[in-house]
Amino acid sequence: MATKSFHMAWFLQGSSVQAWGEPWTGHIGTTWMQPDFFLDMARSLERACFDYILLEDSSYVGESFGGSTEIYLKNGIAVPRQDPSVVAALMTQVTERIGIVPTFGTYAYHPYLLARLVATLDQVSGGRAGWNCVTGSSDFAAMNFGMDGMPEHDLRYDMADEYMEVCRGLWGSWEPGAMVADRASGVLVDHTKVHAVNYEGQHYQTRGPLNSGPSPQGQPVIAQAGGSARGRRFAGAHADTIVVNTKGIEAMRDYREDVHRHMIAAGRDPSTCKILYLINPILGDTMAEAEARRDRRAALAMEQIDQRLAHLGKVTNIDFGKFDMDKPLPDDVTTNGHQLNLEQFRAMAKGRSIRETMASFNAVDYSIGLCGTCDVVAERMGEVMEQVGGDGYLFTMPNLNRRTLAEIEDGLVPALQDRGLVRTKYEHEMFRDNLLAF
Repeated sequence: MATKSFHMAWFLQGSSVQAWGEPWTGHIGTTWMQPDFFLDMARSLERACFDYILLEDSSYVGESFGGSTEIYLKNGIAVPRQDPSVVAALMTQVTERIGIVPTFGTYAYHPYLLARLVATLDQVSGGRAGWNCVTGSSDFAAMNFGMDGMPEHDLRYDMADEYMEVCRGLWGSWEPGAMVADRASGVLVDHTKVHAVNYEGQHYQTRGPLNSGPSPQGQPVIAQAGGSARGRRFAGAHADTIVVNTKGIEAMRDYREDVHRHMIAAGRDPSTCKILYLINPILGDTMAEAEARRDRRAALAMEQIDQRLAHLGKVTNIDFGKFDMDKPLPDDVTTNGHQLNLEQFRAMAKGRSIRETMASFNAVDYSIGLCGTCDVVAERMGEVMEQVGGDGYLFTMPNLNRRTLAEIEDGLVPALQDRGLVRTKYEHEMFRDNLLAF
């Protein structure tokens, strides 16, 4: 059994309506505009002492399958998507300790606007805001913002390095103690502790200082999901927590060691960044019940191969609909989108057809398979984390509903807590402090 605690977070896939048509989702197809479900979720995960909720996002309607939006709109694949800043702000008002981490693309916001937005979220949450920094991957998204398409993959990260430098400069433009609020002297802000940034780089420029005032955390928590070699280098330089979907214990451990090497090269302490691995536990009161639920989910995935290919195509910019499903994916297919997803697909294919590969690609499991009673799954989570070395897990459930939330909060988490694997209460008030508590 693992001897130390690990962290937990939740990767919330953008919109409650994506679970439309699944069991136990009620009338989500007509009630999705209102945030009640997500607010209930935030309260539930805070009761379970999760570190944070990451709100995934995209800013376009997919059309990467058959050159049409039909399959995406018909099945609610990543659409509708409400602005995550609004949902995040509402979540902060019904919670007190859990971190809230919306996704914002560097291609969609000027650095000043982004820095001001995230600083404001940090203020209204009392120091619990983060930012999931993404560079974008879709040409369709780029076109929504007046561009012809996305810059080349590695160039996007070069630009993001500069973007991050601008944001950190803006967040740092208010020194500690700048807010005086001294009624006797009549001074609200000590002007000698607020500084212009005057940044002029190759891609961005801004004057500053940030007019929204200081962030409670000083610098909001940065989340990232770098999977490619260039993405890992970026994450190693900037991320406080990293989202990882890599297959198996050896690959999980290798990823962690690789990012730690990048952190050291950037002059950072590896212990200051928490790497969390995607999981999708399948629970039951008995092993037989859990296995039956897993089998039903796998069967459903087989029936939805086109939908799953459409989703994979959305993040890789590859139109799988134009290929013969009963032949292997041609070797000359490349992506300017999410490279790790394409690499994982090819690694799994091993000469098999697209249809055969997709039948097993991410059908049920993410980093590791977890299926069983709460006690069995909790024990397995501890064993895997001991072998990997840390730092925790990022839950994700495409068919999320209140039933599955209750199974986690009232079933799995107590089993983890009984084993001393996760916290039973928050150690601190602010997000970063809780992330670094162990």
